[in-house]
Amino acid sequence: MKISDYIVEYLIEKGVTDVFGYPGGMVTHLMNSFNKYKDKISTHLTYHEQGAAFAACGYSQASNKLGVAFATSGPGATNLVTGICNAYFDSIPVLFITGQVNTFESKGNKKIRQCGFQETDIISMVRGVTKYAAYVDAADKIRWYLERAVYEAIHGRKGAVLLDIPMDIMRSDIDIRMLEPYTPEESKISEGKISEYVYIIVEALKKAKHPVILIGQGVKLSESTQMVCEFVQKNRIPTVSSMLSVDVIRENSVNYGFIGAYGTRAANFIVAKSDLVISLGARLDIRQVGKEREKFAPNAKIIRVDIDMDELEYKVHMDEVDIHADVYEILTELIKIDIGVDYSEWRHICEFVKSSLYGLDTSEPNICVNSLSKYIPEDTIITTDVGQNQVWVSQSFEIKQGQKILFSGSNGAMGYSLPAAIGAAIATGKVVYSFHGDGGIQMNMQELLTIAREHLPIKIIILNNRALGMIRHFQEMYFEKEYFLTIVGNGYMYPNFEKIADAYGLPYVRIEGNRQENIKNPFISEGAQIVEVIISTDTYVFPKLEYGKANQDQEPLLNRKLYNLLMNDEKIRMKLSERQDFINL
Repeated sequence: MKISDYIVEYLIEKGVTDVFGYPGGMVTHLMNSFNKYKDKISTHLTYHEQGAAFAACGYSQASNKLGVAFATSGPGATNLVTGICNAYFDSIPVLFITGQVNTFESKGNKKIRQCGFQETDIISMVRGVTKYAAYVDAADKIRWYLERAVYEAIHGRKGAVLLDIPMDIMRSDIDIRMLEPYTPEESKISEGKISEYVYIIVEALKKAKHPVILIGQGVKLSESTQMVCEFVQKNRIPTVSSMLSVDVIRENSVNYGFIGAYGTRAANFIVAKSDLVISLGARLDIRQVGKEREKFAPNAKIIRVDIDMDELEYKVHMDEVDIHADVYEILTELIKIDIGVDYSEWRHICEFVKSSLYGLDTSEPNICVNSLSKYIPEDTIITTDVGQNQVWVSQSFEIKQGQKILFSGSNGAMGYSLPAAIGAAIATGKVVYSFHGDGGIQMNMQELLTIAREHLPIKIIILNNRALGMIRHFQEMYFEKEYFLTIVGNGYMYPNFEKIADAYGLPYVRIEGNRQENIKNPFISEGAQIVEVIISTDTYVFPKLEYGKANQDQEPLLNRKLYNLLMNDEKIRMKLSERQDFINL
């Protein structure tokens, strides 16, 4: 069998139904093989390799399948790198396949910069941002390399892998009966200690008066969403999340929002007041816990569950309890247990904090996002770009049954939302609502043609403040309002989006977002469309944490009387004793 045919058959066997890429000389054999098997696997042309990489990420995030993206050597391969970083840092299982010059053209150990045309050592470039990256140096090793790469992508903490395959290897014929398989080492995660770990968690919960469950993206990646919802509802334990997991538990009486620098004030206060934090699959990085890590939940015992031992070595509290395990395995046992503790007084305190802070930071864009979300039906997918739009969606989107929100989190790549929406729509067949700023949409705007060509049901919402809003805010804070390169008239510009929509043959709707009464249902088209929402240029994301401060002390700073009240449980109890509306929580 031809190597390129073997690769395609292997992907089909692994359940991959769609791949994304851009043509190039070194991948022509692979393209030909994808075409040969088009009844079983579909190949989607994007108009930039970065678009292909992000689409593969969105495909995987939406479906929990292996994502696949391909590109040719040299600039094709290097254009994938941002997407490779995205898959690696956000633990998304994606196989990247790059073509490479023929082995007889390769510079090998020669000290020259390049031998073959478009020859580039992509392996050296991506080794630090992949779980596994290898140059396929012999045709009879293809099975071993493929199986190793896919195993690494989907086992343990998931992530990006890359195979760089020379053109002459790709077109080689092999006897598949002679191919050597890859045999992985036995996994050492948890090592049969799940019952012991669950006992530790349960005993801590029984002793705690103010426990909090912190839901990280590991819950979504391990497909544990239903179990964690069942567990917190059954035991009525107050819950917070990371930004990437705001869609795990919809608004209810035990969910208080997401934590961190741009998190909701209520979530940050509740964690600060807790005596136990059980972190399920959250990295607890600086954006989540703050610069001075010991200030995070200062009076709480912290129990961290993470599949990545290296993350557990980055301590929050020196005396924290670290559990190296798959969240799925922990929750599978945890949901069987009724903790048997009444946390109603703690929930009363949490509700008091939440109600005292309600609406404090609501801005025009928050109102816009919330109003638009009311018209977005259940069982749809939402993607966001990076910047202010991402935070507004995280803060104000009204999440409904079956909705899933996809982010570019740790890599924070502008231009993510549109191609990720393409991957999500293709993976699931669902309608996707893709949020953008006027800056981020321009990063991969060429993919509007992919949407138009494939008639994908993607609603593109552009929150247009005519500025690079998050950086403009920084310049206002730290550079005396020198808005260099961030606002119109000072080095920045945006296009006429109505004409852009017309160029791609997409329906267009314009909304004046600063007039809430104008936000009616704008989603008039069955298929794709562009909705441009005009908002003020001087937009902000609040609350926002000043570097070095405790999470709950976000800006704009609270009145100190209110701040001190919310940090004092005895004063809250006195207030609660006067209020009848909290009795039945």
